[in-house]
Amino acid sequence: MTNVEIPGRLAVDELAPHINKAMNALDAASRKTTLEAPLLELVRARASQLNGCAYCVDMHTRDAEKGGEDVRRLYTLPVWRETPFFTARERAALALTEAMTRLSEAPVDDATFAAAADQFGEVELAELVWSITVINAWNRLGATAHPWPLS
Repeated sequence: MTNVEIPGRLAVDELAPHINKAMNALDAASRKTTLEAPLLELVRARASQLNGCAYCVDMHTRDAEKGGEDVRRLYTLPVWRETPFFTARERAALALTEAMTRLSEAPVDDATFAAAADQFGEVELAELVWSITVINAWNRLGATAHPWPLS
């Protein structure tokens, strides 16, 4: 395997520190949820895969593995619908993640939202929507500006 270094394009966090500070505060707030940490790492990893953010895919799959996630589930995350490895609750969260991440293709449909509402209470669902929103924002920064090196 060749080690190819991808240089950063723009140090957005350093060049606009006031916005970076606000984004970090939003991220910290989005992590103070009643939702289980392993589910949130799956959501973050899946959104990051869809958005093509290498830094975030790497970080969230490693964080999930450190948190005890089965690597087989991480390997099959891109094809989660085709595997028996995910619970109904995780499937609802992943479906909502994909729908929210792919908004340019279609709005989140009622069936996807209802399936999530069946698995999550109102507060949990609100927390999930915020968590998906935040990871999508991070992904857009990472995939566009490449501000953080992979190590």
